[in-house]
Amino acid sequence: MVLVGLLTFGFLFFLLSPSSSALAVNTARRKYDSAAAHELSPPTAPFKKAPSSGRRPPPPVVHYHMNNLTTTSDPVGNQENVLILTPLARFYQGYWDNLLSLSYPHSLISLGFITPKTREGNAATAALQAAIAQTQNGPEEKRFASISILRQDFDPPITSQDESERHKKENQKARRSAMSKARNSLLFTTIGPYTSWVLWLDADIVESPPTLIQDLTSYDKPVIVPNCFQRYKNDKGQPDIRPYDYNSWQDSQTAADLAKNLAPDDILLEGYSDIATYRTLMAKTADTSQGRDQKSIVPLDGVGGTALLVKAEVHRDGAMFPPFAFYHLIETEGFAKMARRLGWSCWGLPNYFVYHYNE
Repeated sequence: MVLVGLLTFGFLFFLLSPSSSALAVNTARRKYDSAAAHELSPPTAPFKKAPSSGRRPPPPVVHYHMNNLTTTSDPVGNQENVLILTPLARFYQGYWDNLLSLSYPHSLISLGFITPKTREGNAATAALQAAIAQTQNGPEEKRFASISILRQDFDPPITSQDESERHKKENQKARRSAMSKARNSLLFTTIGPYTSWVLWLDADIVESPPTLIQDLTSYDKPVIVPNCFQRYKNDKGQPDIRPYDYNSWQDSQTAADLAKNLAPDDILLEGYSDIATYRTLMAKTADTSQGRDQKSIVPLDGVGGTALLVKAEVHRDGAMFPPFAFYHLIETEGFAKMARRLGWSCWGLPNYFVYHYNE
């Protein structure tokens, strides 16, 4: 009888005591309740398969009140969903670790990836799936709301992903046109009616502040981009940093005059010494001192895409990444022009850094 009494007391104590497992169950139930009830629902709401018993109900008619969707400077408090999109040709563990370190609630983050149909793309997809499996089967607070992986339905114009090959000037138009198509495919396939923000994060961004999403959204700007730098060792063998992305800029009269003499399908590029546009490059205006003002913000005419935050309504209005010459601009710079033509403004944070992998 004593043993029975002890067992009964222990069982009741277990049931009534709060525990991490109970919290995990409650969190999982909350996610399950918010899951999509039909396979035609947007991919950003994970599908909840109904038990197969008897006749299935007809497909639902779903109403989405888009005016109730918020994009504010307090996205955590307002429970705003963020869609992080990454075209991925190579998998870097540093990218995934940095993604996991983001302090924005992972239950409000959906991920989308698109990988090319190449040998490297196959390897990247396999490594990505392994990382996803480990994360989504791990601690509840680290799991993401949903994850989509797309495979490109077109062949890449250049097969090598080496940095030197990617940045050859003669490869830029074809490479960035293909990148535009990949970005558009990924965006149009994964954005859902509950998406408030879209964060474009390149697969080779391996370091950013954990508060990246909260920091960028705090400005409440339609389009905003931080400065992308790269860590390296200088000539003295000392750790140093240098600018990497030159696609965030303020336009110049020189560039406008150059554009007037270009053929309709020609594009202007930044970062090449033989194309002197004299634009103000955000990468070149950065203050790299320790005490720099990281909150400094400037208007931009062109944006890079290494870490680019966009209000979802900007994309819904039609701003995409042109795979063709659009006002002699292409991809992310063409996107900025398109967003501005639609009435949206673009902004940059010259002293707020994210870091690119150093090959």
